[in-house]
Amino acid sequence: MRVSVNAVGRLKRGPERELCERYVERAAAQGRTVGVSAVTMSDIAESQAATVELRRADEAARLAAMVPDRAVTVALDETGRELASTAFAARLRGWLEDGTPDLCFLIGGPDGHGGEIRESAGLVLSLGRMTWPHGLARAMLCEQIYRAVTILVNHPYHRS
Repeated sequence: MRVSVNAVGRLKRGPERELCERYVERAAAQGRTVGVSAVTMSDIAESQAATVELRRADEAARLAAMVPDRAVTVALDETGRELASTAFAARLRGWLEDGTPDLCFLIGGPDGHGGEIRESAGLVLSLGRMTWPHGLARAMLCEQIYRAVTILVNHPYHRS
């Protein structure tokens, strides 16, 4: 299964990008033993449309274009479900066991996702009720993907 983190907003060089890259590399390396063939990150520029609704629609269309056929999507949204790390790992295991070819995490722009992204998502996920800058939210998601993989391979990184 290929795992991708697709986000609105360019992540500049700096500590947030370095954290993301570190966790993506670790998740890809550890994940091979359980069927995760790749972990990648990509982003698109924020929309410059005149209204919130037009920006959401533009960004949603461009994010959706990044999602391969038959992929399961996970939309990050403050209204989504909060999962413990072990429950998130169990979801990842389920997608692996179901033969899901691609798992795509979608992070919207400052105005949030267009409704079609949330409606078509296999899971709408929240990292918590607090609002986080996009760079930190991406880093936290990448860390949780890595943590989930380590749980699946019984690596001691996750201690609970």
